[in-house]
Amino acid sequence: MKHFRQPVQSRPKKSSLIIGPDALEKAMAEGRQLERIYVVPNHKSPVWDRIKKLADATATPINRVPVEKLNGFNITGHDGVVGLIAKIQYQDLQDVLSLVIDRGEAPLVLILDGITDIRNIGAIARTAYCCGVHALLIPDKGVGALNDDAIATSAGALEKLAVCRVPSLMKAVDTLHLNGVKVFASEMTAEENIFGLDFSEPAAIIMGSEDKGIYPALLKTADVSFKIPMTGKFESLNVSVAAGMILYEAMKQRINAG
Repeated sequence: MKHFRQPVQSRPKKSSLIIGPDALEKAMAEGRQLERIYVVPNHKSPVWDRIKKLADATATPINRVPVEKLNGFNITGHDGVVGLIAKIQYQDLQDVLSLVIDRGEAPLVLILDGITDIRNIGAIARTAYCCGVHALLIPDKGVGALNDDAIATSAGALEKLAVCRVPSLMKAVDTLHLNGVKVFASEMTAEENIFGLDFSEPAAIIMGSEDKGIYPALLKTADVSFKIPMTGKFESLNVSVAAGMILYEAMKQRINAG
């Protein structure tokens, strides 16, 4: 059995929190972007239904947590609800694709499925920005928070790269297909070799977690599954290293094609 150490995330600063349901509803109604919402189980308040609708509309994750979690933020008056202000500005996938296509460029999108280690996410974002990725696509659940630690690991790339957060990666793949983007999946058991692929065309690349890989239903939506060949017998590459190898191959092809 593989064991992966989860990084310890630092406690958020009080200035990055929106405390209490009333303040949270007001901030969301004004368009304030949130990284996620923490709420105690079975919370009930007059505004909670409205908060949940706003969260659904903006693909903002809602985490059910014990009250001790909120008290651990060293705050009072939260009434069982706390919002964590987003450190980056999330963008709409279709808007990003339209902008790239209007510029006459072939979109290059990187999709992260189930990657929870924020340092891996930061490292991937850094390489993605350097390799010309147009958008980093993440689900609203099952991914590490893009907090100060993630931004620091990315060397600030997360603040420069377009990040799109969606409620369903499978529906996002539908959007990519409708825009003429071919979807590739990195899968170590695939028969196709990475060096036989054409990344110079509009392309999206799915990367899964090291322990579980890509969610099977999402994997089926890909047009092509491929592997990175290895001479040594080992279970898998680190996901940020694998992403770097794939993206540099894509960048090399695009430079040569240009």
